Amino acid sequence: MPNITIDGRPLSVAEGTTVLKAAEAAGIPIPHLCYHPAFAAEGSCRICLVEIEGLPKLELACATVVREGLKVQTGNPSVREARRAVLEFLLADHPLDCPICDKAGECKLQDYFLEYGLTESAFRDDKERRAKKVRIGERLLLDRERCILCTRCVRFLRDITKTRELGVFERGVHSEIGVYEDRQVATPYGGNLVDLCPVGAITDTTFRFKTRTWFLSARLSICPLCSRGCGIFIDYHPGFPRVAGSAKAYRIRPRLNPSVNGPWICDLGRYNYLDHHLDRLRKILWNRGDREMEMSRDRVTAILAEKVKELTARGRGDRIGLVLNTGLTQEDLRSIRDVFLGGTPSPRPWFADPPQGRDDGFLLRAERTANRRGAEALGFRIQAVDLDEIGGGLEVLFVFGPYLKEAGSAETIERALAAVGTKVLMTAMPSGLERLFDFVLPATLPSEKTGTFINADGLEQAFAQALPPCGEAWAEGDFVTALGREIGRVS
Repeated sequence: MPNITIDGRPLSVAEGTTVLKAAEAAGIPIPHLCYHPAFAAEGSCRICLVEIEGLPKLELACATVVREGLKVQTGNPSVREARRAVLEFLLADHPLDCPICDKAGECKLQDYFLEYGLTESAFRDDKERRAKKVRIGERLLLDRERCILCTRCVRFLRDITKTRELGVFERGVHSEIGVYEDRQVATPYGGNLVDLCPVGAITDTTFRFKTRTWFLSARLSICPLCSRGCGIFIDYHPGFPRVAGSAKAYRIRPRLNPSVNGPWICDLGRYNYLDHHLDRLRKILWNRGDREMEMSRDRVTAILAEKVKELTARGRGDRIGLVLNTGLTQEDLRSIRDVFLGGTPSPRPWFADPPQGRDDGFLLRAERTANRRGAEALGFRIQAVDLDEIGGGLEVLFVFGPYLKEAGSAETIERALAAVGTKVLMTAMPSGLERLFDFVLPATLPSEKTGTFINADGLEQAFAQALPPCGEAWAEGDFVTALGREIGRVS
């Protein structure tokens, strides 16, 4: 391991490490705009300049590999003046639209402007005028005036997705980012371009002008939309006291997890937060013929517990049916197993999951639920719903999740449910089947509860509640535990 010195601090670093990475590992910040750890060094922004003893000129920290005895200065006057000059050139034609830029508050140009004190510019000419709203994808807009040609977006599409929709066109001062032959960015990972852009040149139309980043709190969570289990941040606004409904999630970003998703997420997971803005089930409802009555948690728990106790006392526990899904957490499934499946005879559990998708060979898995491996680890046999058995003598049916509609035609499902004595549906999102159930209970989304998923590779990942529950929604495991207390199976 080469021994080097950075700002007078002796360090031992791995062979092949760049000066920028060595400094970062030691907690010494070096400004950079074009560098990203997922790509090879580009060196186009020129702001990571450092002074290396024995060399006549300043060198790029992102592209200079350490060697034995290297002595580096990252913040002396000559280095700071060079960076200040580079930054001034970058800002010469950059628009002064920070008050309306979505990147404001997390923009590196803003941060470096403050650090290097560029209160005045030597440039007196008018700023360059370029296109401000170039559509480069379904949800992506490019502002060419803000672009600093760091080429992160180009390199992502070239090296990561290998789809190559973007390139640098023209030369010199006329250089600009554009799409090839008028085709837009169509990769299911295009949203990562917004995160990669260091200056707000590429913006997301679903977030654009919605709020300011400093109003948002980043909550750690796990994406529930496939068996990969990517690490994510949910950016949440707590709302304003006098504005009803102003609390909500505004975006989802990737959270670095080298063993699962690296620094990326797919667009399916990225735009999952939009589900929070859809119509949600908010109240516990009791359907009585053509009337709906709202009920309290205690009341509905007592009614259902009495029915379960009655069947169990008569030795007819197998007349209770359970329709689960592998998007439930380990804690939810464990509660269901301990409360319902401990007696003899026991209910038969079926599973109704969303349809399989396509494995794209990168992050997105074909299995579109987060915890199938976890359900199997708890001893569940993943068996598809049998509508004939449901309609063949069940007296109580508990359905968790909105996916029963995938089990057959609407007529077949309705006929099977009509033969069941008492039917309970617990789901976060409406499925269109609510009218067929006697009791409808609102459930929390995964982001609204604490739990654990085990992904397809067997990695167990715990996550905490990121958002408050919607209305009277509660976690499936909490409902089953409350039911178990009433039955006498949970102390």
